[in-house]
Amino acid sequence: ARRGGAAGRNADRDLDAVCALFAAAARAEERTGGRGALNFLEETEAQDIAADTLTRRAARPDAVRLMTAHRSKGLEWRLVVVAGVQEGLWPDLRRRGSLLEADRIGRDGLAEPLTPGALLSEERRLFYVAATRARERLVVTAVKAPAEDGDQPSRFLTELGVEPKDITGRPRRPLSVAALVAELRATTVDPRVSEALREAAAQRLARLAALADTDGRPLVPAAHPYRWWGMYEPTASEVPLRDRDKPVVLSGSALDQLANTCALQWFLGREVKADAPATAAQGFGNVVHVLADEVASGRTPADLAVLMERLDSVWDALAFDAPWKSAQEKEHARVALERFLQWHVMDRASRTPVASEHGFDVTLEAGPYEVRVRGSMDRVEQDAEGRAYVVDFKTGKQSPSAAEVARHPQLAVYQLAVREGAADDLFDGVRPEPGGAELVQLRQGAAKKNGGEALPKVQAQEALSGEWIGDLLATAAGKVLDERFTPTAGQHCTHCAFRASCSARPEGRHVVE
Repeated sequence: ARRGGAAGRNADRDLDAVCALFAAAARAEERTGGRGALNFLEETEAQDIAADTLTRRAARPDAVRLMTAHRSKGLEWRLVVVAGVQEGLWPDLRRRGSLLEADRIGRDGLAEPLTPGALLSEERRLFYVAATRARERLVVTAVKAPAEDGDQPSRFLTELGVEPKDITGRPRRPLSVAALVAELRATTVDPRVSEALREAAAQRLARLAALADTDGRPLVPAAHPYRWWGMYEPTASEVPLRDRDKPVVLSGSALDQLANTCALQWFLGREVKADAPATAAQGFGNVVHVLADEVASGRTPADLAVLMERLDSVWDALAFDAPWKSAQEKEHARVALERFLQWHVMDRASRTPVASEHGFDVTLEAGPYEVRVRGSMDRVEQDAEGRAYVVDFKTGKQSPSAAEVARHPQLAVYQLAVREGAADDLFDGVRPEPGGAELVQLRQGAAKKNGGEALPKVQAQEALSGEWIGDLLATAAGKVLDERFTPTAGQHCTHCAFRASCSARPEGRHVVE
């Protein structure tokens, strides 16, 4: 494929075909389960066109028929479009079944392979079949690349007896149903166009909205006004989200979402419970956290072989897209556990473990609001000065910057909770001062100067000072009580489940506006 030219283009198409075959196999696996490769190949060969159903459907009289040139023999239409007539594709002069030479098998044994001239004649006859299916109008399309080694129109175009017309730039008309509906909707309300054109666009939308399949299901549901959410008045609940007479309940992660990330994402995910189901990545993190807690509490020895045995007992319960992905993530889990053990036994500035998975629930004042903060600290340790130090294990692939760690809301909430008595019972009833907190990135190795890949990356936050975390809590509590959940675009949008209906994203703006 890297050599370029005709051979390179053929290699590109072969690779595309292989990728398409694997994609079709994945869809078949999801649809029917593991029925085996032979059954899949048999079903694929029985299809009329790629990804078609196994049973032939009755053709709708007002629909476009899509088929190969071979399937079109004996049929005619008023309009026929022969698309993609490229040199190297049509004519395709490659040997048929060249790997095992199955094309040579005949009734009387092995036949001589077709010559290039015979293959060209066969391709020309097939092109003639396709071109003569039109009763009134024939449209033949091809692409011409500027470079000589790019795609070029087929030599058959010159045999049609008509001079091809060069068309540059993007086509004016939409090339998908969604784009067509969008253009028609825009036309119906465009004051710059004539009343007749607006009326025609509305009628075309009505025709599209009325189309249904044999089971009565709409074929173009987006064309119907009941799907135009932007036309509806915003709904309002008579019941407030939170009782103003009670403290606002928040966690460290919720605070980060509300104040720094996206309040709308927090509301839809946490309050509406509309977030996507738990992913394998979340299961990965849960398993590693549980094993780390077992080691810290003494229920499981700090031995990698023992931890891997425990991991094996639950790993198959995690759902991964493919076996190779499961094996890859299991190896990442092994490395993460090995880093944890190295961190667990090392001298960490004379800190000693006090508790693991320590739950807390404290109520404090944040500006004009009362906020109830609750959650769980992965580990609480005591430093040389008797202060409480909080550790939070992370298993994600990304880590915050040093500046973000200094103002990390979750770590700061842990320290604030310690200041308000969350760890008193761990220190014999004496309230310790918060001595700092840190993120331990188990998926990421430390820098060489900090011990290298064998140790986890550690990101520390200094002992809490100033009032910034209280201000952050007040901001978050105010948003919840006032129900101000405005969307905010950023890197967090990449993995957000609500992008398709979010007014801060281009793909969602047309849905809600």
